[in-house]
Amino acid sequence: RALKQGGPGVAAAFAKIGFLMASSSRSDKALHPTNLHVNVTLFPLDTVQSRMPNPEWLEHWLDEQIRFDETWENKVVGGILRNLSNLLGQTFTNVRDLNRYRKQMLAAA
Repeated sequence: RALKQGGPGVAAAFAKIGFLMASSSRSDKALHPTNLHVNVTLFPLDTVQSRMPNPEWLEHWLDEQIRFDETWENKVVGGILRNLSNLLGQTFTNVRDLNRYRKQMLAAA
């Protein structure tokens, strides 16, 4: 519904969030919903992870307890790209395709 009402600007926003989440291999810290910053007035305490009693627990859990390694990260990235492909009516085979689409939508907005 948001895509129909908001047009290219909303599509660009969805693509940007997907790009950030799927580009985790470019940084030393994965960008998933628990550590994305969402409120400038509460920064840096505006993430789910920062509000946990022990913020390091989630990283330990992902790295050591469930072994969220490169294989699983690739599966998650693939899922993000498939879901955004379906949502946006495009085919994204890699993060570069998604970023290109995001830039096209920004130009059209």
